[in-house]
Amino acid sequence: MSSEENNLIEILEEGHKVDIAKYIDYVTTPQAGAIATFSGTTRDTFEGKTVMELRYEAYVPMATRYLSSICASARSNWDIHKIAVAHRLGAVPVGETSVFVAVSSVHRGDGLDACKFLIDELKASVPIWKKEVYANGEVWKENAEFLEKRLELAETRGSLVKKHVAGEHKRSCCGSKVRVQEDEDHTDIAGDNKE
Repeated sequence: MSSEENNLIEILEEGHKVDIAKYIDYVTTPQAGAIATFSGTTRDTFEGKTVMELRYEAYVPMATRYLSSICASARSNWDIHKIAVAHRLGAVPVGETSVFVAVSSVHRGDGLDACKFLIDELKASVPIWKKEVYANGEVWKENAEFLEKRLELAETRGSLVKKHVAGEHKRSCCGSKVRVQEDEDHTDIAGDNKE
């Protein structure tokens, strides 16, 4: 059985709740001595504001591809039997589950580490967007993991661009079209600085 056949990835349409027992049953196997899970639920407050619900939107085909890729990465790093990932779309009231991850493995260490990796990567890179609805308003939110990953990518990109441009193109035929700013904070190539 291929590793993709051992993944259950579901983006649930509005109105469908996460069936935790279904995903635990899916990952249960006689070879696994451990099942690690994560359940993300809507809480009732955020920074002193009363939360009424969360609302999620996604580009489902891309979200599914990203989740498949994340599952493959987890399998390449840990000895895992089965993975289940589910995420709701639409309104998720206080106290209900919006995202659930389950991982089965021979030993708990692999399962726990893979489960943490899966939820962290989901939050950092999967195109699922969240709106927090408060008693007195609403706001679209970026996950802290997404912001951290974007910063890491920008730093990596900036470092590579600096090395490439500063090392090979200090005297460019393009004159003012290529500007190299060799400080630690910014690199701008032809006005293409993505911060």
